[in-house]
Amino acid sequence: MELAIGIILGCCALGAGICMGIGAIGPGIGEGNAVSKACEAIGRQPESKSAVTSTMIMGCAISETTGIYSLVVAILLIFVAPGLMVNILKEAINLL
Repeated sequence: MELAIGIILGCCALGAGICMGIGAIGPGIGEGNAVSKACEAIGRQPESKSAVTSTMIMGCAISETTGIYSLVVAILLIFVAPGLMVNILKEAINLL
């Protein structure tokens, strides 16, 4: 039983790490591209700075939500899922 609990804890930690690894790459690349293109647009037409900046900030905020979602999933995998899975394992053993 201890081995099964160890496997559950390890898999939850591994899943949380993968979730944050993949979930943090997307917003980072997306926001970097958005800022890059905004700087290019402002360099070409300086008078449109306020419109470009506000649109860029809105896009970065929307892009950041995927990172926040992955953080929430990782926190659930670390703190909530192991307890649920161990309880399911204990119930399954008691049924045998």
